[in-house]
Amino acid sequence: MYTILGAGGIIANELAKELVKNGKQVRLVSRSPQTIAGITDLVAADITDAAQTRKAVAGATVVFLTAGLKYDHKLWATAWPRIMTNVIEACKAEGAKLIFFDNVYSYGLVNGPMTETTPYNPISKKGKIRAAIATQLMEEVKAGRITATIARAADFYGPGADKTGFLNLLIIDKFKKKSSAMWLGKDNVTHSYTFTPDAGKGLYLLSQDDASWNQIWHLPTTNPAPDGKGYMEMIARQMGVKPKYMKLNGLLIAISGLFDPTIRELREMLYQSNYPYIFDSSKFEKHFQVKPTSYEEGVKLTLQNE
Repeated sequence: MYTILGAGGIIANELAKELVKNGKQVRLVSRSPQTIAGITDLVAADITDAAQTRKAVAGATVVFLTAGLKYDHKLWATAWPRIMTNVIEACKAEGAKLIFFDNVYSYGLVNGPMTETTPYNPISKKGKIRAAIATQLMEEVKAGRITATIARAADFYGPGADKTGFLNLLIIDKFKKKSSAMWLGKDNVTHSYTFTPDAGKGLYLLSQDDASWNQIWHLPTTNPAPDGKGYMEMIARQMGVKPKYMKLNGLLIAISGLFDPTIRELREMLYQSNYPYIFDSSKFEKHFQVKPTSYEEGVKLTLQNE
């Protein structure tokens, strides 16, 4: 039994499809789960509640924590520690293995490529929260109380990622509407993006490999990546439009944030867009002998499914 906590998000959906494709029994858990890929085992649960989490994990062999919360550091500060504690305790009680799908906020500003051994040095409120829960999980692993893995991705894009993928939201959707695209921060620094089907397949591969447990992995992501200008030109060329765009700098975000709380929350993460953001997944690529989808091909597949 493979249980996905936080079902319904784009990564959870890609993972669910990959599990079903490989003949696995899958349970989808969220506040309002919807069937995907023919999965009928749906459990409605709030994983900030310990009892509901325990019930959701019952019978699971492997649990994937892919939950996404509203982009609000105050909510994260209260909800994420509860979620991590609840999931750890439920997995321990059930004897289930855990894979936590994480981002790179805990690393902070990194001079050079981000790897699995990059130390945690968060410079944002959200990054400090992510570092704390990742540390909590790996301390349980080191103590031998749980079998678990942290799988990280860069910012992501892909088919259907039009609620959370910047390339989808700020470029593809804008070009489709014949309007100018937008780029967050500086457009002359490289920025890695993980293709969502690669992330889903990567999570599946980790769950099938006994040698992969109790460590951190970066999910397959093409490196080197283009800069903002490169993404604009690539996507515009494939869509047959002119690469017209505007840059969203700190001042514009600050002004927009007065009216939009989600944009306001982006401001502390702007360092990710103003300095090179290089995500290294060579450990995964070598171990599993896989090659990430190229950006040209990833954009092509994304556009085919829009």
